[in-house]
Amino acid sequence: MINTKDLDPNFKYEVAREMGNNNLARCFACGTCTAGCPVRIIDSKYNPRKIIRMVLLGMRDEVLKSDFIWLCSTCYTCYDRCPQDVMLTSVMMALRNIAVREGYVHPGFREQARLVGTFGRLYEIEDFDNKKREKMGLPPVRKTFDEVVLLMKRKEAEE
Repeated sequence: MINTKDLDPNFKYEVAREMGNNNLARCFACGTCTAGCPVRIIDSKYNPRKIIRMVLLGMRDEVLKSDFIWLCSTCYTCYDRCPQDVMLTSVMMALRNIAVREGYVHPGFREQARLVGTFGRLYEIEDFDNKKREKMGLPPVRKTFDEVVLLMKRKEAEE
């Protein structure tokens, strides 16, 4: 049940400002975004149309704390197919930006940032990996990208 006292009527305007346009209110819930979404194929609970509706209703906390805004793969299928030019991919990026500013970051993204800050990539290269590569006649892969690690440390120091 939606409690109207918990709604933020300005949330849709904040999201529109963040994304640099006002097409958000054009959505008439046709479902084209949801029907073409590859994430929806994997997770039937993922519903871009519902996220737009929640934004328009002002369900700020529910949207920003939701895992759903982090699931968008930014494939632009919804963006390309929307008959109202809502630019859902931009909406999702705007929602993520607002969420991060307010301290809501999905644990998966925190872990990815930690891995990149540690190894300069999303996973650690083990000796086993390079031995497999050697058997296939491939050159070894560096265990870390020190340049990326250094950039991440600089960014942390700036903050």
